[in-house]
Amino acid sequence: MNRIHHTHNPLHQSPKKRRLSLTATQWLVVAGLAHSALPVLAQTSQNDQTSEAEKTVQTIQLAQASTTSNTTTEKKAEKPIVLQAVTVRSRNRIEKLQDVPLSISVVTGQELERLQALDVASFSKRVGNVIWNPGNPRQFSLSVRGIGKQAQTDAQDPSVGIIVDGVNYAYNPLSSSVNFTDIAAVEVTRGPQGTLLGKNTSLGVINITTRRPTFTKEAYATVSYGDYHDLFGSAVLGGAVIDDLLAWRGTFTAQKANGDLVNTYNQDQTYANKDRLSARVQFLLTPSEDFTARISLDAQPKAGEATNGRSFNKPTPTTYAGINTTGANSGTNVNPLSSDPKTRLNRRWFLEQSDYRYEDDWLGNSTRDRINADNYNPIVTGTNGASTELNWRLNDYEVTSITAYKDYYFAARNDEGTPFDISKNGGGLVDYKQYSQELRLSSKTGGFVDYQTGLFWLATDIDHSTRAGWGADAGAWFASTAQYNRLDANASGRALLQDSLSRLNREQANKYENASTAIFAQANWHLSDPLTLTTGVRLTRENRDTTTSALLTDNGAGSALNSSSVNVVNLVNLGGFNSLNATTTIDGTSYPAGTLGQIVNGAFVNNNSTAQLQLADKLANKYFGTAITGTAGAAYASLTNAQKAQVADAKTIRRTQAAALWNTVKAESFEETQPAFVVSPTYKFNDKLTVYASWQYGEKAGIAQVVNGFSYLTDAEKSSAYEIGVKTVLLDNTLVFNADIFLTNIKDYQQAVRAVDEYTTEQNTISGAPEVAYLSYTGNVPKVRAQGLEIDGLYSGIPNTTIRFSGAYNDAYYVEFPNSAQPVENGYQGAAPFQDISGETLPGAFKYSFNLGIDYRAPVFSNHEFHTSVNTSYNSKFNSDNALSSYGWVDGSSTTDFSIGLGKNKGEFDVSLVVKNLFEDDTYQNQTWNTWSPALPRTASIVVSGKF
Repeated sequence: MNRIHHTHNPLHQSPKKRRLSLTATQWLVVAGLAHSALPVLAQTSQNDQTSEAEKTVQTIQLAQASTTSNTTTEKKAEKPIVLQAVTVRSRNRIEKLQDVPLSISVVTGQELERLQALDVASFSKRVGNVIWNPGNPRQFSLSVRGIGKQAQTDAQDPSVGIIVDGVNYAYNPLSSSVNFTDIAAVEVTRGPQGTLLGKNTSLGVINITTRRPTFTKEAYATVSYGDYHDLFGSAVLGGAVIDDLLAWRGTFTAQKANGDLVNTYNQDQTYANKDRLSARVQFLLTPSEDFTARISLDAQPKAGEATNGRSFNKPTPTTYAGINTTGANSGTNVNPLSSDPKTRLNRRWFLEQSDYRYEDDWLGNSTRDRINADNYNPIVTGTNGASTELNWRLNDYEVTSITAYKDYYFAARNDEGTPFDISKNGGGLVDYKQYSQELRLSSKTGGFVDYQTGLFWLATDIDHSTRAGWGADAGAWFASTAQYNRLDANASGRALLQDSLSRLNREQANKYENASTAIFAQANWHLSDPLTLTTGVRLTRENRDTTTSALLTDNGAGSALNSSSVNVVNLVNLGGFNSLNATTTIDGTSYPAGTLGQIVNGAFVNNNSTAQLQLADKLANKYFGTAITGTAGAAYASLTNAQKAQVADAKTIRRTQAAALWNTVKAESFEETQPAFVVSPTYKFNDKLTVYASWQYGEKAGIAQVVNGFSYLTDAEKSSAYEIGVKTVLLDNTLVFNADIFLTNIKDYQQAVRAVDEYTTEQNTISGAPEVAYLSYTGNVPKVRAQGLEIDGLYSGIPNTTIRFSGAYNDAYYVEFPNSAQPVENGYQGAAPFQDISGETLPGAFKYSFNLGIDYRAPVFSNHEFHTSVNTSYNSKFNSDNALSSYGWVDGSSTTDFSIGLGKNKGEFDVSLVVKNLFEDDTYQNQTWNTWSPALPRTASIVVSGKF
């Protein structure tokens, strides 16, 4: 068994000692391999336990085995590239991929750059069994092995972790709206992680490593221009500041591009546009052979990209599936479309704008290239970060400290999708900050046991507010048909209809404070030359607190239409007067809608104060011209029953839209010590065949949350992953082929579930009409399972060509889920409050997926290189709806990216044509019964890069 023995960390050596003795031709070949799916073999790292000498030999072997005649064009037949060690960093050391007993996929930064694959969505198209689930920058999610589609809430940890240069991102949005450039490699590790990698995650980790500073001068840039005026530029500068002591590296990027859909209301606004400016500066300090320090600073200033609203509408079905209260099919039920845009937009109120119609505008134009909305604004995001990585070599040990800070800003403005004054200033605002510290001790390798152990701490502070605002047309939009007909009958009613919501604003303010403290250790026990047993354990203490409130921040034009108060459990005084919302009969006495007073425990009570009665008189005078007398309440009492009914309608519209309100409430805290562990034997038959088995267990923290003013504590998510795998090198070292079968069982899976709405049920009880109400919130699904087969490989047996491939068969389903929300086609009127979908496939989960990347490069014209690359990603059909609506199915699809170019073989200059979505696959990203989100279109760009 060829074990890697501990030597000095190469970063502790001088630049001259670190420099490799390769010819220019050999360097070209090595660079060419790096452009394929091989990680950079000779890259150094503060955690590198592999000797520089061994890596030099490996690199030279690679170069010599694959050297092509780059100085002549006569030699046409080339030898296949002989693959050597593919290396990964997923266990905090540089290790051979074939020696790591985990399911891991690797793609290099050079390959990503070749096809301008710059974001997490692009990464997922190049590795197996990883799914990017689109949404706005705050709501997108990642899933591994079909699990994890549920969008992360601000109070919730992600199931799939993202680590960038050793810094754990505890919040998915940190990786959204970001161009990842100057990347060394992206590794995806599947299964629960935590005994080594930052914060514990229950499904897997995406580990992104950027290129580090070196003492060799570097200066190169890339500029591209393409469809939709997509202008992109990046520059990398670096080298020695003080020889042998201080080096730096700066990475700077900028991108501006229009989106493919135009907002007719404001034609300067497009959807899926890009507006990104970022910088990352790193400093490497090497004062001695035993100590190094790397400081990294990054910033992406706030900028706006329009993503919300990138969808089209289709007619809502006119029938429900017909599910009755027992859950049985009761035949076809007519959908009255009472709140459908078709009904609303055909009201007189909206027909007065002659240039906008339901059929021609709401359903979209024939070319499907534009949307018409007045209050959609770009989502503004921005992020900053800083980290310090310190490394000490102490005899036979390596001590690493990573201290980091990261923040994120998000602001969204939403709209209902029309040019009318309905939604105003709605959306969310997030101010996120995280602080982390990791201290790690690594032993030497080469003995009976090598190990790593350490401490980890991470704290997050999130201020999140959700805003809702309404305009002058909102009352006419949100009124029921009966309410609208009564209010639109005369001028007084129309004034009430307008003021019911005009300029009303509601804000829900949330404060999330989470802290995670852990101790971890992992050891490799070399029981014999072929047999190694890996064991690891982690104990994490989670403390999570949430406080929240929901209040009206502006009463707008209709303050007199407020209720007196809401939420008897947590009283919110709105300053209005009490009146009935509907005609009510009690003990034979009929009380018309609008009658002063209210129903309390089934009895009518006129409990308005003098001030409230005077407010009612002012309302009667304002809207109906009724004279105010000296008797409080007399003016309002003189209104006709029809007029009182109009007031009741306006007040009901207002109360319904304002929804639940509550003063500051603290959720029940989540405090728990959570274990994670791994047990994994590995048997290495020879250098070309390794088999392994693993049992990984991990837990994701529970959620402390408030829903409608009541605390709903979500339990921790518990994952057990079992895996048996084989790693091989075949066909004279030209094929790396790895495969595994896996089984993942999850208990208390966190996603949207249906439960009793404590707030509304309490309100119903107090009002004398006791009825249990239900809501959806992020709770626990009892049992989920994923099982299947994965393959991953790299082939170089064709001259000048490398082929990367991965694929998976995946069966992810609910073992037990009795309380899922009903899909829309079942209707909410008369349907059971929830459905049992045990045995059904999870939303967003593909049965089959496959990725194929091909890279070809050959010498031409004496000192030039021709190159072309292609990447195809395929997935089978899936259901895009969390409630598994029959309308949510999305067909299987494949997307292909392609590039072709010519450059000098030393990299001084290169020009390429890059085409994304080459065959213009137009499969929807997702759909519901009356909406669908189009695929991103085919785009082409010219990319020019070179050294300077």
